[in-house]
Parts: sequence; C-alpha cells; structure tokens
Amino acid sequence: MSSLSTNPLIGIIGSGFIVNDCHLPAYRKLKFNPVAIASRTKAHAETVAANHKIETIHESIDSLLADPSIEVLDIAVPPQHQPDLIREACRIGTVKGILAQKPLALDYAEAVSVVEACEGAGIVLAVNQNMRFDPSVVEASRLLKHGILGEPVFTTIDMRGIPHWQPWQEELQSATLKIMSIHHLDCIRHWHGDPEAIYCSTRPDPRTTFPHHDGICTGILEYADGFRATIIDDVWTGPAHEGCPADIRIEYRIEGTEGLAIGRIGWCQDPYTSPSTLRHAAKGDQDFISADLNGSWFPDAFGSTMLDLLNALRNDSAPSLNGRDNLKTIALVEAAVISSQEQRRVRLDEILQTNKTSL
Repeated sequence: MSSLSTNPLIGIIGSGFIVNDCHLPAYRKLKFNPVAIASRTKAHAETVAANHKIETIHESIDSLLADPSIEVLDIAVPPQHQPDLIREACRIGTVKGILAQKPLALDYAEAVSVVEACEGAGIVLAVNQNMRFDPSVVEASRLLKHGILGEPVFTTIDMRGIPHWQPWQEELQSATLKIMSIHHLDCIRHWHGDPEAIYCSTRPDPRTTFPHHDGICTGILEYADGFRATIIDDVWTGPAHEGCPADIRIEYRIEGTEGLAIGRIGWCQDPYTSPSTLRHAAKGDQDFISADLNGSWFPDAFGSTMLDLLNALRNDSAPSLNGRDNLKTIALVEAAVISSQEQRRVRLDEILQTNKTSL
C-alpha cells in the first residue's frame, strides 16, 4: 500500500509478559517501529515503555485507538477483551493492519464477527499463531513442502510444560485448549491441512486451583485419506513445582513414507531462550541430519508474525496468518472442546456450518 510508511508506526495495547519479553525484544531486533503503548494499568505501560524506549504512553487504551498516527495495531490483551477492541478499531478506521493474539475470540461465532468487521473496514487482520514461525517448525514445513519425508503418515506433538504468563485464564476456566493446544492444532493445520474430525479427551490439572476441565488434553485428528495426528498437552508435567525432577519440553515427530523428522521447540527449557532443534533422516541415510537453525520460538517467532503482516500491507496481499484462515483454527478448538465435553468424535464441518461464512 502506497500510503504505508517506510517503517510503519506500531501502537501496542497491553503490557504483560508477552509484550515485554516477546513482542518488543523481537521487534527491536528486526528494527520495527513501536512508537506508542497503552494498557489497562498505565504504570505497567510506563514500565514497559522505559524498558524498550517507546516514546508515547497513552493515558488509556481508548486514547491510543483514537491516535490517527498509528498505522499498525498490536493487540496483546486477554482474549475475552480482544474482540471489542478490534471492533472499536474498525469503527474508528484509521489503522491499516491489526495483529491480534490467539485465540482471536472465545468462540467461532464471535471470531467470524471480528473477521467480518475488519474486512468491512478494509483493515488487514493477522492472528499471532506464532508457533508456525518457530525455526524448527519452519524447517519441518520445508521438508514437507519439498516431499523430502514422502507422504505424511503420522504426526505427533507432545507438550510437557508449565506455562506461567497467563493468569487471566482463570476467568475463562480453561487451562490448556484455548491457551496452548490452539498453537498445536494450528500447527497441524499448517503442516497437513484441515482434518475431517477430532476426538479430544481431557482431565483437570491437579495443581490448578480454579475450576477447569482441560488441564491435560489428548487429541486425535482424523483425515479423510487415512493420515492421523495426535497431540498431548500436559500442563501438570508431574509434581515439578513440588520438588520432582522435571522433563519439560515440547517435541514433535513427523513420519512419512520416505523419512522422519523429530523436532524440539525452544521455549520452556532452561535457559529460557534455549534454541529450537530439528533432526531428520530419509531412506538410505546412515544417520540423522541436524538442521542448521537459528533462534527459538520465544521470542524470535514473534518478530516473524509482525513481519508477515507488514509485508502483506506493503504488497496489498493477505498475511499467511490472516484472520479468515484462522477461523478454521478457532473452529478446530471449538470442536475439541465439544468433543471433550460430549465424549464423541466431532467433525470440523459441525462448527463451520453453525455460521454461514465463506471460508
């Protein structure tokens, strides 16, 4: 878009861990231009602004939304508050792009309304499904795209971690499905396309004190051609906080007719920024090949999601993480929730057909 600045002015809404420890370090590394910040608590915004040399601290979120100089809006607030902020930005209509957090909304119907609001206002919407840009996930995508692993047969993602940065989830009474599983469901979609159905079984996490049903989640994604994927998301991870040695990790394994890839996501190990890794082998190889990767999921992937949006704005195209595509990820999460509650296999079409929208 010709009206976009060479280095677009980014306004940040939110001042929590994700902004301070992930978004802004990654943005500075790529020389992006975050110029303003607002938060529900101004003192928090002031602290983050001082940490990252942000020039303008708005008195309120409404004040930042009304700032006509902001070209790109980076929203990093709890999901129960996000849709109204996006709709207000659409009503004002001055920003050109919005990077929203996942989940885009708490249910599929509201996610559709948010996407349609942005489309009606001519605002490009991207959703921060940043696991797609983890270095090992990017490399695994390349292996799949070029057929190095052959036809995919079976993929697994196994998370043993204790996320610590989302205290707002108590309001949602959800520990995992809308918090971490959404990343892994989106990643499977990214690698293998949309499944036909999902079966999800859950149980509460013994450590988590607020009411919830999804502390430990196991999901089976079924595809019409026979391909299967499984996801294990475990935020209990044994009594690691209570003195037991822990094996904290996120690993995945992609098995194909011609080869095998095994990856580890670099975020929940010690130290915090442990690198992502991937090793793969094909028929005839004597040993695994270790991919030459740089960086990790946290914080590096957060720069890539903003870059994806900025490039889309410059080229007048859709970002790869566009809101319209993300509706299928939201639908898959909703299908997993229904499956766990009703103890049955749920087809993705059951969710998509509840709201008539062109996908």
